[in-house]
Amino acid sequence: MENKTYSWRWRFAQFLELRWWQRYLQKLDWEEYVKAKQRHWQKLLGLLEIQLVVNERILEAGCGPAGVFTILNNQKVDALDPLLSKYESQLPGFSQSQFPYVQFLELMLEQLEATDHYDQVFCLNAINHVADLDLALHKLIQALKPQGTLVLTIDVHRYRLFRWVFRLIPGDVLHPQQDAIEDYLRLLEAQGLTIEKTLVLKSGWIFDYAAVKARKPK
Repeated sequence: MENKTYSWRWRFAQFLELRWWQRYLQKLDWEEYVKAKQRHWQKLLGLLEIQLVVNERILEAGCGPAGVFTILNNQKVDALDPLLSKYESQLPGFSQSQFPYVQFLELMLEQLEATDHYDQVFCLNAINHVADLDLALHKLIQALKPQGTLVLTIDVHRYRLFRWVFRLIPGDVLHPQQDAIEDYLRLLEAQGLTIEKTLVLKSGWIFDYAAVKARKPK
């Protein structure tokens, strides 16, 4: 793990993430939950004008138990998450065998080794969870083919004061990374990506839920 500052916070956040999923899914029917998530992902791809091509290579980083991989059955999909084996053994419903078109990889995003490999990379509701933000974004961008598309969805701070406070103390323990949308856009542009679309999907008192679509140069 590259960023020692966040190591304790990341491990604690992962522990709480699994507990959150356990509590949340206990209340739901797994098949109905997956169908609802599939509708959500389809709507998101429409809003961002994402075109899916048959047999293109796609990575979902931080896939969780019901990520966008659930609607990508015509693509060649790799889906990574450091909690995959725990999702399978400790969550009701999830099984990797339900998605035979997906290659699941139990990795931290920072451990990914892929260069110019994927046509599209999705990191949805996950980049806040990484241990090392700079390294994680570098790995996502490195994995993209030239002209490839990166899609992020992120909880982002609306106000500098709260961003500073939440960085100082763990006011949002599930998310080790506490940043504003401007921080993410600046980091992406610094690595050469072109921002094609930015949307606020839901606005809250402290956080906005935002989506970013960016493209890697040739």
